[in-house]
Amino acid sequence: MSRCARTLGPATAAGGTRNAGGGGSILGPHSAPLQPAPESSIGIVSDYEAQARRLARGAVDVLPAGQLERRLSEGRPLRVKLGIDPTAPDIHLGHVVVLEKLRQFQDEGHTVVLIIGDYTARVGDPSGLSSERPVLSSEEIEGNAATFTAQAFKVLDRDRTEIRFNSEWLEMPSADLFDLARRFTVARLLERDDFTRRMAANEPISALELLYPVLQGYDSVAVEADVELGGTDQKFNLLFGRDVQDAYRRPPQSILTMPILPGTDGKRRMSKSLGNYIGVTDEPAEMFGKLMSVPDEAMAGYWILLLGEGLDPDRHPAGAKRELARRLVDRFAGAGEGEAAEARFDEVHVHKEVPDDIPTVALEPTSGTVHLPGFLAQHFEISSSEARRLIAQGAVRLDGQPVAGDRLELEPEALAGRVIQVGKRRFLRVAQTG
Repeated sequence: MSRCARTLGPATAAGGTRNAGGGGSILGPHSAPLQPAPESSIGIVSDYEAQARRLARGAVDVLPAGQLERRLSEGRPLRVKLGIDPTAPDIHLGHVVVLEKLRQFQDEGHTVVLIIGDYTARVGDPSGLSSERPVLSSEEIEGNAATFTAQAFKVLDRDRTEIRFNSEWLEMPSADLFDLARRFTVARLLERDDFTRRMAANEPISALELLYPVLQGYDSVAVEADVELGGTDQKFNLLFGRDVQDAYRRPPQSILTMPILPGTDGKRRMSKSLGNYIGVTDEPAEMFGKLMSVPDEAMAGYWILLLGEGLDPDRHPAGAKRELARRLVDRFAGAGEGEAAEARFDEVHVHKEVPDDIPTVALEPTSGTVHLPGFLAQHFEISSSEARRLIAQGAVRLDGQPVAGDRLELEPEALAGRVIQVGKRRFLRVAQTG
């Protein structure tokens, strides 16, 4: 995954061509219209209406009506865009819903253009938010982008995926940025539901946030997107991308919006910041346990969005949940891992046993007490503040007994030879001292 060396803005766009690496060009308002290829790697599509129905299955919006069929009838592989701002390092199952649809386009012979929003991440997408999103450092964005992209290939076909960074074209001179921004009115941008709610509540909206849909839309110009996908919360941005393409006299894209997967609470959207997420790189036992905690009423949605199958309404929820968990763990952790994770789950939650395969650590020599939040942060890969919160909630146990909420300093002998449990599924054995 390497960043393209070219940086293009509107002023340089008119003569742009697609580079040898297969990346999108930026075409200005006087460039020639796109011409459909007479032949393609997938051949002339004769069943484009049936293909459009297959690709639209499960989507909430497919807009404008009939355009996807018309694009497919051109008989060439379409360029299907997804933009991701790398504000977090890991992919969770909520991301998988859209990635699965992208994979379906790939399986039909089309090309996915995955745009890593290393530039727009500095701006902050206000979709669904009531306040401006914090801006990450360049180092955080770089690290998140590398991890996110690697994990995306757990779903996507690497050979049919273009990886692009939107800093390639958005790091432009101010004159070019002004030329882009002047094409759109503030009134049009304020049509967003997010902005309307915040204005009604007298909450601030920064000028950068107003620019976000313009910049995201310009991504579609840069990569010559035929189709763009996103969650239902992205509908305004995706439609606005059509406006940006039209402003540059490019054929406007079709858009598909996908349902938002609820988190493990069954209510709010899955989000790492809300703590209700299931990561695709979670340990098998952790993934299985989280899936088993999803409310029964959310199961039908999980089945259709993650397995692509309808759930028999007469099936017992517990059995349906276990099968879902086994299949997803197998998919992301490897064949057979789902059954092993289920056995471990039963040990801990059905038979109330401590698993045999938990890690063991030795206490470091100390002449004083052990600071429990720091110890948990070190060995369970959580922050000290989160460790203190878990202790206060009674979610930290020693040999099955909750640690008192105000007990943050422990004598070494109070830990030696005991099993520490954090939450429902994480265990650690502390070795006996000398």
